[in-house]
Amino acid sequence: MAPIPAYLNPAAVLVLVSCDLCLVHANRPPSPVNVTVTQLKANSATVSWDVPEGDVIIGYAISQQRQDGQMQRFIREVNTTNRACVLWDLAEDADYIIQVQSVGLYGESQASKRVHFRTLKQSDRLPSNSSNQGDITVEGLDKERQLQTGEIIIIVVVLLMWAAVIALFCKQYDIIKDNDSNNNKEKTKPSSEHSTPERPTGGLLRSKKKTPSVNIIEV
Repeated sequence: MAPIPAYLNPAAVLVLVSCDLCLVHANRPPSPVNVTVTQLKANSATVSWDVPEGDVIIGYAISQQRQDGQMQRFIREVNTTNRACVLWDLAEDADYIIQVQSVGLYGESQASKRVHFRTLKQSDRLPSNSSNQGDITVEGLDKERQLQTGEIIIIVVVLLMWAAVIALFCKQYDIIKDNDSNNNKEKTKPSSEHSTPERPTGGLLRSKKKTPSVNIIEV
């Protein structure tokens, strides 16, 4: 019986396949870390993650599934350096589980840790639940805070303007009042300075001399 060629030897083929698998596994990028869910709404949410430095990442893959198993979605995008993705068409007030994979030159990484989040109701303004990692930020709350800050700044500016106008009016009023009082004083001053007291003339100030009277008595 002729010996089996080496390229047809099952053991050799198995070794070659195992080596190829090890090489591919060694060249696969690491799994994403710090997977968080932000900007949570009733029908959308934003998933963000970090990738360890030193590895060439050309894309990402996201596995999205409802916890009740009714819907599953797989999102894959390459030739991008984005580290975030917006999830649309989500069900209102529903639980979801997501996992993220990095896409490298030699394949995809292992899936990240499972992250759970729950969408809001249409009537909700603040998130009821948060993801397993990180805090959820709400755009509506940030907008309300910005509006409140802007309104406070406008009110303060208006009050300062009114205070400046009132202070200017009071200053002008004092100047006008001082000018009026000075004018009145100048008008009354000539009559008092140029007037001379009347001096009595004639015999009112002269004392009358009494002439002695002589009485002659004849004997």
